[in-house]
Amino acid sequence: MTSETTTEIPQAQPREPEDLFAVLDQLGIAHRTHWHEPVFTVAESQSLRDEIAGAHTKNLFLKDKKGQYFLVTLEEDANVDLKQIHTLIGGSGRVSFGKPDALMDLLGVIPGSVTVFAALNDTDGKVKVVLDAPLAESALINGHPLRNNATTTVSSADLMSFLAHTGHEPLVVRVSS
Repeated sequence: MTSETTTEIPQAQPREPEDLFAVLDQLGIAHRTHWHEPVFTVAESQSLRDEIAGAHTKNLFLKDKKGQYFLVTLEEDANVDLKQIHTLIGGSGRVSFGKPDALMDLLGVIPGSVTVFAALNDTDGKVKVVLDAPLAESALINGHPLRNNATTTVSSADLMSFLAHTGHEPLVVRVSS
């Protein structure tokens, strides 16, 4: 009689803001982080506008009918037609919001902390990153550094370099109306 033992391989732990900063430093990307009280919505973050220069973002974690995930990043005040966005981003059929457990599994963040910087945690490349074209034209772009109690600012060009480093060449397309 033989006894089989299975060893579960632990998933990579989601990275912390310090891990993100180390990667940005390694890539020679200038960044500035402003620490603040946790904010969960764009409305809650409005008070920070005078303190932090650059384009402020909102992020949509979406899933299409075939199970493909998308991280769509756009300016905080931009509007998106969720009934039509799939035609712009290459989705199969209409999209819906991804569930919090998938958000944590794939991007290592919780609702309220969704950020383009979370591409760092998607080491398997399961999430397609989409940047709204008007946002990509901004000189400076702000996002949470994997937690919602801070905002990190980088240049648009440096954000593109960071995303390329993570294996997420973004689709830059106008998704806002």
